[in-house]
Amino acid sequence: MRSQGPLRACGALLDYKTVKFALTRNRRVGLLHRLLQLGVLGYVLGWVLLARKGYQDTDRAPRAAVVTKMKGAAVAEAVGKGRRLWDAADYARPPQGENVLFLVTNFIATAQQSQGTCPESPSVLDAVCTEDADCPVGNPVVHGNGIKTGKCVMFNTTHSTCEIYGWCPVENNTVPRKPLLAEAENFTLFIKNTVHFTKFNFSKCNALQTNDPTYFKSCTYDPFFNRSCPVFRVRDMVEAAGETFGDLALLGGSIGVRIEWDCDLDHPAAQCQPQYSFSLQDRRYNFRTASYYWDSQRRLYRNLLKLYGIRFDISVHGQAGKFSIIPAAVSFGTGIAFFGAATVVCDLVLLYLDAKADFYWKEKFEEAKPPKGKTEAAA
Repeated sequence: MRSQGPLRACGALLDYKTVKFALTRNRRVGLLHRLLQLGVLGYVLGWVLLARKGYQDTDRAPRAAVVTKMKGAAVAEAVGKGRRLWDAADYARPPQGENVLFLVTNFIATAQQSQGTCPESPSVLDAVCTEDADCPVGNPVVHGNGIKTGKCVMFNTTHSTCEIYGWCPVENNTVPRKPLLAEAENFTLFIKNTVHFTKFNFSKCNALQTNDPTYFKSCTYDPFFNRSCPVFRVRDMVEAAGETFGDLALLGGSIGVRIEWDCDLDHPAAQCQPQYSFSLQDRRYNFRTASYYWDSQRRLYRNLLKLYGIRFDISVHGQAGKFSIIPAAVSFGTGIAFFGAATVVCDLVLLYLDAKADFYWKEKFEEAKPPKGKTEAAA
């Protein structure tokens, strides 16, 4: 008898369980089953296939190329510096931009600076002094314009500051009350963008393919009537970012330009069009630049400009999708699996939570035994 224990255990491993279908007249479980099936069907058809397009293979990492060009002209008149015409070579940095372009809208000019000694500006806290001991020789002025010479000198009738060795006179720091290049709001920015989805060998450009050389000189982008013209008015871009040009142009700022491509390659290529969005990234932006020259006595001078303006940061994102048998089969198989899960949930409710669970358990699970005569003959 003891030797039969291991044999029975081995025999249990070789048992085969087959599915038995039992029709139950339980309306609550039947309603639950249909609701789960409808939910799975809605998920598979609505979300997986229609919204997420689970039947498509996708490329989410396109190669992108961006070329920008700013156009427009303005006249600015700085105090004591006279009138000056600004064109694209002056206000666009770099002159031929790529993903980043800076547009000058305001500036502070300090003309004819030369290296020498002069009083530091009283707006620099480290430069204010009452005696020479406050200006240790050789120490740089923190956030200032040069190196202290050891002297405390008069800057004007009300302020005494440390004398420095640097570019003199020191930089002018009076910001104009209004942007000097206010006309820049009507400047236009041409953004040419080409994307290439390598997985599908598909390329698309955001500019209309035309042989008319005057088209891009006269068109302006409109999201409803002229989506194929990538020429944007600066004021429209600033307002789309939630700002007004006058406020942003005074002290500068940064605007993000996002180009989004969502291409369904199961449809004609003409329907693959970019979407543009603009967002404010920063409300202040400026930097300094200088032009150098020599006078007749070979003395070096420079004209210093502190430039305020709008920085445009252009980023390109996108994805392309096309029908493929593999993702379609995976999505279809996932839907079948979810339908099976609905049946499993209803079985659990029926066998463990229902008031007649014992009865359904006995009806669902049945051990099939061969007739005794055949068993004994086989033995």
